[in-house]
Formats: sequence, structure tokens, C-alpha cells
Amino acid sequence: MNLVELAKLSLETFRTHRLRSFLTALGIIIGVFTVIAIVSLIQGMNYEVERQISSLGSNTIFVQKVAFGMGRIDFEEVNRRPDLTEDDALAIAALPLVQGVAPARGKVLARLTHHGNKATDLELDGVTPAMSQVMNYKVESGRFITSDDSLRKHAVCVVGGYIVDNLFPHENPLGKRLTIEGRSFTVVGTLVRKGSFLGQTQDNVVFIPLTTFEKYFKPGRGFGELMYSLGIQVMPRRGVEPERAIDQIRELMRRRHGLGFDKPDDFGIMTQDTIRDIYRNITRVAYIVMIAVAAISLLVGGIGIMNIMLVAVAERTREIGLRKALGATNRAILWQFLLEAVMLSAVGGAVGIVIGIGLAKLVEVVVHLKAAAPFWTVLLGFGFSAGVGIFFGIFPASRAARLNPIQALRYE
Repeated sequence: MNLVELAKLSLETFRTHRLRSFLTALGIIIGVFTVIAIVSLIQGMNYEVERQISSLGSNTIFVQKVAFGMGRIDFEEVNRRPDLTEDDALAIAALPLVQGVAPARGKVLARLTHHGNKATDLELDGVTPAMSQVMNYKVESGRFITSDDSLRKHAVCVVGGYIVDNLFPHENPLGKRLTIEGRSFTVVGTLVRKGSFLGQTQDNVVFIPLTTFEKYFKPGRGFGELMYSLGIQVMPRRGVEPERAIDQIRELMRRRHGLGFDKPDDFGIMTQDTIRDIYRNITRVAYIVMIAVAAISLLVGGIGIMNIMLVAVAERTREIGLRKALGATNRAILWQFLLEAVMLSAVGGAVGIVIGIGLAKLVEVVVHLKAAAPFWTVLLGFGFSAGVGIFFGIFPASRAARLNPIQALRYE
């Protein structure tokens, strides 16, 4: 029998024992669809996160009192560190490799209201006019904070799209007044929407002049105090590698803080690559869990295939004896049963691939998280399932091939 005839025979066996074949392949299906679904979602997240990181600004460098996202924050250690100052920002701006600098302070706002409308979980930032260029904020309507606003400490604000949607759903926000912790601010501009970053919207911001912020608002405690401390966003000159600019900034800040060569930095520097590393560390856990679940499922599925193939060999002992009596070789019998095991596993893998992609697309629709299933993930899932079939099908197939035809014909 050639390979096509063996394949037809295997499919006929599956059709005869539909339920048994399905239950046998269930472990393979679960393992493969777990791999496909998780990889698809993670790949989709990778594309989205890369897009969001790029939206922060081209090669932006963040100089802060402490670098966020690098583990648990020790507030006692943070309190011993000196605050960054606007003089630090001016010194950094004078570096030859730096094109722009945008110092800023922040504060969390629980909510804002306007004519019965409410917006919650907001971020109030005191910024300079350079923030628009350095952090890639584009004005949708009106204008951004100006040098005159900063000089005269004007009570004006620029708001993100989230605030526009929630506080001014049916009216033009320009010229309207917002009351922020008892202070009245006039809306002079709105920002082009930037979307979410790592699940957190970037459009819930209220920008006011940095000088106005320092005049009216005081630091909180704990994280609020840390957020209030001055942060400096730096844009390197075009064509300058961020690492070179970072080296200059680090050397400058260490000199300004009087740090010896054996003393660690008492400030934090982050880049887009730092954020990427944090994200990779998060997704690495998901990959480990995925591998563990898939491995267990494929192992269970492989054992199930071996078990059912041994049962099939016992059930078809007389058939094997008859085939051998009619001239079938040991190799032909081996290939027959091995192909059945591989096809059973491969069909389970194919079903798992379809379910996995379907589940990823369902998640994409429900939670608006883009799912991407690269072709290599499909090949990986199918290859793993076929490999399991080969590995766990060899023993039953070789056992069938070694049967003595005379004893097999007399088998009851």
C-alpha cells in the first residue's frame, strides 16, 4: 500500500471510532490551542506596545529622582536623594548632544466635574512649552502652553481627549473653565489622542504651566510626593544615539550632585529601551506559563495516543496477521500504525490551531487587544502535534510490526 492508501485507511479508522479519536486528540487540541492563543495575543501586544512606546517620543530620555518600573520603590532611600531642579534641566539643555528638554511635575487627580459630567483618574502635569515637541503631544484644537503662560503664571490648561469626551461631550471645550482643587483654569487647547500605553490611557492628562503648578499645588506623600518631584524629559539631537546622550547626562548629573567615582547614581535615567525591557520581563512569565501548560497537555495527549494505539493493535491483531499472510512487510505495518498516530495527532493540532486563532480573535473583539498569529506560530503548533504523534506512536507501531502472523491469525 502506498502512502495515500494508508492515509485513507487511517481516516476510515477515525470515522469508525469518532468519539474515541476525538477524546484521544483532546490533549493535543488543548496544548496546541493554548500555545497558539497565548502566542497570538502576546505578538499582538508586542506590536501594540511598540507602537505605544514610539508614541512617547523619538528616543526620549527620562531623567527622574528614581527610575520607575525597576522593582519595589524604597521611599526611605528616595527621600535621601536630592530633588532634580530646573537648573539641572537648563544644564542638560546646554549639552551638545541634546536638542530639547522638558521639565515637568505631576499630580494625580481623583476626578473633575463640569456641568454634571465627570472624569476620574486624571493626571495633572505642570509643563513647559517644550513638552509638546519632546513628548510628541500634538494640538488638535486651540494652542499649547506658551512661554508667556509660564512667565506670567497664567491659569490656563490643555486637556487630553479622554477629558474632552467625558466633560465636554456635546460642546467645544475651548474657553470653558475647569475648577481644579479650588482653582479655576481656562481651557485653551485640546490634544490629539495618543491611545493607551500598557493598558493605561495617555489621554487623561491636564497640562498647565509649570510655574502655575508650583504656585498652586504642593506635593503629597509617598507616591504622590515622588510624582510631584521634577522629572526631566530629554530629546537627543537628530542622529545621536541615546546611549551617547545618556553618558553625557549621567556625567553632568554626577558632577552637579558631587558624587565620587565609587558612589552609585542618586537619580534615575530611563529610555524607551528600559520600558521595552520591563515589558519583556512581564511577557517572559506568560511564555513560561504557556510552555508549562502546553507541555503538560501535549504529554497527556501523547500518552493518550500511545494508549489508544496499543488498544488498536490488540483489537486488530487478526487483521495484522491477515495482512502479513497476504504479503505485507513489517515495514508496511509499522508505517500503517505510525501514520495513524501521526494523523490523529496532526488533526488534533489542526483543530487546536483553528480554536486558538478563533479564541485570540474573540479576545481581540471583546477587549480590543490586537491579536496577531504569525505563520511561524501555525507551523510551530502543527509541528509539535506531529512530533508528539511520531514520538508516542513509534512503540505501538513497532509492536504491531513485530507480531508473528501465525499467532496473530489465531488471536481471539
